[in-house]
Amino acid sequence: MRIRTRRSAAVGITLLTAVALLPSSGAGAAPREARPSGGGLHATIRYTEYGIPHILAEDYKNLGFGTGWAQAADQVCTLADGYLTVRGERSRHFGPDASPGSALSSASTNLSSDLYFRGVREAGTVEKLLDRPTPAGPSRRAKELMRGFAAGYNAWLKQNRITDPACAKADWVRPITALDVARQGFAVQVLGGQGRGIDGITAAAPPGATTTADRAPDPKRTARAARELFSAQDADMGSNAVAFGGETTANGRGLLLGNPHYPWQGGRRFWQSQQTIPGELNVSGGSLLGTSVVNIGFNGDVAWSHTVATGVTLNLHQLTLDPADPTTYLVDGEPHRMTKRTVSVPVKDGGRVTRTQWWTRYGPVVTGLGPQLPLPWSSTTAYALNDPNAVNLRGSDTNLGFGKARSTAGILKSLRDTQGLPWVNTVAADRHGHSLLSQSQVLPRITDDLAQRCSTPLGKVTYPASGVAVLDGSRGACALGSDKDAVQPGIFGPSRMPTLKDAPYAENSNDSAWLTNADRPITGYERVFGTIGTQRSMRTRGAIEDVAAMAKKGDLRVRDLQRQQFANRVPAAGLAAADTAKACAALPGGTATSSDGKDVDVRKACEVLARWDRTMDTDSRGALLFDRFWRKLTAAVPNAQLWKVPFSAADPVRTPNTLDTTRPGFRTALADAVTELTSAGIALDAPLGDNQYVVRGGKRIPVSGGTESLGVWNKIEANWDAKKGYTEVAHGSSHIQAVGWNKDRCPEARTLLSYSQSSNPNSPHYSDQTKLYAKERWVTSRFCEKDILGDPALKVVRVRERR
Repeated sequence: MRIRTRRSAAVGITLLTAVALLPSSGAGAAPREARPSGGGLHATIRYTEYGIPHILAEDYKNLGFGTGWAQAADQVCTLADGYLTVRGERSRHFGPDASPGSALSSASTNLSSDLYFRGVREAGTVEKLLDRPTPAGPSRRAKELMRGFAAGYNAWLKQNRITDPACAKADWVRPITALDVARQGFAVQVLGGQGRGIDGITAAAPPGATTTADRAPDPKRTARAARELFSAQDADMGSNAVAFGGETTANGRGLLLGNPHYPWQGGRRFWQSQQTIPGELNVSGGSLLGTSVVNIGFNGDVAWSHTVATGVTLNLHQLTLDPADPTTYLVDGEPHRMTKRTVSVPVKDGGRVTRTQWWTRYGPVVTGLGPQLPLPWSSTTAYALNDPNAVNLRGSDTNLGFGKARSTAGILKSLRDTQGLPWVNTVAADRHGHSLLSQSQVLPRITDDLAQRCSTPLGKVTYPASGVAVLDGSRGACALGSDKDAVQPGIFGPSRMPTLKDAPYAENSNDSAWLTNADRPITGYERVFGTIGTQRSMRTRGAIEDVAAMAKKGDLRVRDLQRQQFANRVPAAGLAAADTAKACAALPGGTATSSDGKDVDVRKACEVLARWDRTMDTDSRGALLFDRFWRKLTAAVPNAQLWKVPFSAADPVRTPNTLDTTRPGFRTALADAVTELTSAGIALDAPLGDNQYVVRGGKRIPVSGGTESLGVWNKIEANWDAKKGYTEVAHGSSHIQAVGWNKDRCPEARTLLSYSQSSNPNSPHYSDQTKLYAKERWVTSRFCEKDILGDPALKVVRVRERR
């Protein structure tokens, strides 16, 4: 929404007359820092309830400055940890063998992480991407945001005292550069590609002279491992999102409910803000930490969210090696020497570790994608990893385009013009009543025809099973082609992306685009995008049941989206709970045999399951018992054997169904669940919230929601403590938004950040929204100036560089 001059003047008067206080999460010397200093970049930050900053600036560089300042105030330790990672300096401070966490890669040790990111630095990878002209490279606006963000972060460090115990006295918290910001953005872009193979990239070494036998990966085992690697079932990121078209709503305008499932700790947390450049940009929503733009959000006309897509963002090229030199590979019979990159990493207590990485025309040589998917480098064969997002630094421009869009057509235009999103779908709705889903992501241009012609024997198994193509790297004809409308070679152009426009509803829960709308399935896309006509996850099935019923009922409002978010219905229970209770009650003697061979009395469990309300509300009795039983059952019994009625592509929402309670694993899972709870002193009918909670400030906060296998929309994946239950959330519902529009220019938006704005336990915004989440209450977004200025608790601060 355009900010009129009269409003801007009102803001100026407010700044002059209000007591300018820094947010408490910036703890320390608030009164002193509230006084602006002269010169340099500057911005105005208006803080409303729950510490949400509304950042007002005159241009992109100053907007980046205000954003970097405000993020540092809330999340300085998490941000600093990320910058340490992309500098390749973790081993120096924390030791080479410690875990770097999974926020920016899959590296298992600090040393592996450092070797990779130091290699990126020394190769000048990000600098080269920044130098690319648009549209292949980032725009001037995006680069100005990065420069401003770094300056804002540095200014906050210079002018404030850190109170977060995670890094209050740490020597690794240092000023950053715009390159650090860009490098962190690069790390996020390659999470689904090179980021998956960092251990295999940094450990790759040619076979020694004493090698006597070449090893080859087992095709079936590799295909199974690849399928599991790219499955949403155990992923730490997922999401639900639904857009409703105007024909389903009370006022003919669109509605959007976004429910991303992301980690609750670390560098992939969201952070809320509103960013405003009067007359240029006005957008509100959630940003991944370290990001200078809004990633998921809304403006006065359109709202959007993302879900992690099924498109496989990498492929492998199987290299045929020169028999005389395993670091030389052949293409059409011609030899090509690998490029040798020697990287040296300083480690704790002195010393350095030096390793060599090997690169080819296709990408780095990789000896595995995780421990379950080895790709051995032998005297005859090696594997190179192609990741098209390793030359994609355009994500910020895509998001800027979203922020400036005025309709779902504008969202599509940004996706088409910038092609910057690496691993997500986009779901959007607008005030004009349009709905949209587009799987517009940067994928290697693997057509089914190319895979058919060029797959190696290994690829002929992995590609159908998982979408991971293994192409014959010895044939020039097997190189990835180019689409005329693509902004970079070797990727699909916008016209090839699975897209659904203006359906009554468009929904995604991390399955492929096929069943975006059950009445209008999307077909015709290549296997690398995902499957067609295959079984959907329990969460997808439950979501489609819910949103299709909502669309059919019609007359929808924002409050209906809010109800859907916290309905906490358990689709798995709808299919299996009654049969479970009935079969349980029929067990001879009321006992079942546990996995350790003991007879367990399960009669009480039968009664609890029969009475259970089939939800994962905090006061639901029987929810925890069914959850623990269902986890054990689905781990023990293969999906194909779990149901009596198999999956049918003609009825994908309702099949498979009818639990097969005669399977031996059924009784064992029931006995083990009862034993587990009783051994922990947990009553079988204990309310879920008694044993599914987080602890903040020494106090328990009960948490509703359920796991992936249960199919609950409000997804929560928690850490199990055998004596206490679920005592911390690992990942799940995060930045939630329910958005619609009325006649005026102010969107009707309700938001909720489940884990709150700050990870600093000394901040008042460490758990305030977590408590709201526990009570299933929402924040009414203050988007328009009248609403921001009308907040009785408004805090205004003008921040500047000090030179």
